[in-house]
Amino acid sequence: MITLLDVINSVNYQEARREIEEFIAYYIQKAKVRGAVVGLSGGVDSCTTLALTAEALGPERVIALILPSKATPPQDVEDAIRVARQFGVRYEVIDITPILNAYKTTMSEYDDKDLVARGNLTARIRMSVLYYYANKRNMLVIGTGDKSELMLGYFTKHGDGGVDILPIGDLYKSQVRALARRMGLPEDIAGKPSSPRLWVGQMAESELGFTYAEADLVLYAWELGVPKSKIPRQTGVPPAVVRKILKRVEENAHKLSPPPIAKLIKSRLVTTTRSQSAARS
Repeated sequence: MITLLDVINSVNYQEARREIEEFIAYYIQKAKVRGAVVGLSGGVDSCTTLALTAEALGPERVIALILPSKATPPQDVEDAIRVARQFGVRYEVIDITPILNAYKTTMSEYDDKDLVARGNLTARIRMSVLYYYANKRNMLVIGTGDKSELMLGYFTKHGDGGVDILPIGDLYKSQVRALARRMGLPEDIAGKPSSPRLWVGQMAESELGFTYAEADLVLYAWELGVPKSKIPRQTGVPPAVVRKILKRVEENAHKLSPPPIAKLIKSRLVTTTRSQSAARS
């Protein structure tokens, strides 16, 4: 029987912390940039990512952008500011509602009732603001997605999925919470229920139709190679929920891949390989 404690305890958090911080520092150095921009929502993923980035680079090389909309609870903004201050990181609060309203007044197809389309637009606006700051200051955009959400495809393509690196992308949600506690983040943030906050009242587990505890158990068992038919018995997660989780993984796998390129085969008149080109030069 696989338990959530097994998932949490499958990581050496001291070593994971070191590896992630080295990963961040390596890519900042490789890109020859000045530092990092982190979109800080006040949730456990972004707060943990900010803490890791500040420790990897030094807080003076990190900027936290807090980008609320009308769907953002004031407490989230307060939580984000609290963590930025805790780790000594400069922050800026930018209300993106006027930007969203500009789309509303200029697009004839805009529909406020289409929550998914509007929500994804909100995420993409945040991405564009993050990259504006990153470009202007010669920095990288640090992604805040965790392994659970990446595998489930629970993110917006070219929105919160549009980043340069993903430091916590190999940690399940339950593991991120455990790391957050070890790094001294406040318990009300480490244990805060997850929500993309793309519309009022949106909660991740309600939208997904299962809990992160269930998802982490199933995804962990699946990655261990447990046959799909045996995952319910091995994890205690109901068969219908297991099917729903793995269906999301399969249907959203495309989100983790670059766009397909149409490879020309029959229509190509001349094929030149790099080696052939080099031999002639």
